[in-house]
Amino acid sequence: MFLKQKLNLKAMKIKTILPFSFLALMFACGPSTKLEKSWADPSFNASTTQPFTKVLIVAPLKDASSQRIAEDKLAKQLKEGVGIQSYTYLSPADTNKKMVDEKLIKDGFDGVLVMRLTDVEKSTSYVQGSSYGGYYGYRGYYGYGSYSPGYYTEDKTFLVETNFYSIRKNKLLWSGTTSSLNPTSLEKTMDQIIYTIKYELQKKGFLKK
Repeated sequence: MFLKQKLNLKAMKIKTILPFSFLALMFACGPSTKLEKSWADPSFNASTTQPFTKVLIVAPLKDASSQRIAEDKLAKQLKEGVGIQSYTYLSPADTNKKMVDEKLIKDGFDGVLVMRLTDVEKSTSYVQGSSYGGYYGYRGYYGYGSYSPGYYTEDKTFLVETNFYSIRKNKLLWSGTTSSLNPTSLEKTMDQIIYTIKYELQKKGFLKK
């Protein structure tokens, strides 16, 4: 009888611990990118305005390779034929905004999406050391054990601003800033940023779902 009660108590403890362990795992593996702030033109009415159907994607990042990766990923995530990469459409001679806008309108574009890195914030945090085994009494340390000293780490937060414009109205319709903590892969980080931006633009009615 005592053994049965003990086993039941142990099972209850496991059931209690598992949900908390699962939540901790979810937070630990969660995305490092989040939307910090956003703004939308209050005059835009999604119920009376059709979603944009042809959008020029411009991602002037640190180099041509990064720009191509970002623009390709953005174009792929939008509905087929909606997103057009700027590196495939614009030429080095396209420097006059008025002429470029006229060219875009003539070719059926109605929107422009511009994504750029605006800042890299650095911060320092302290990771506390830990001890294993042994016993710390009020007079000091007793017994055998090991100690891992604390250390400082430097975190880097990359801030990316994305703006969405109407070509025909020549105005900004939406702007958002995402933050990415300690990104280790350009492609994975871009996937997280694009997912966040795409969700917001679809929710506001600028793009089709």
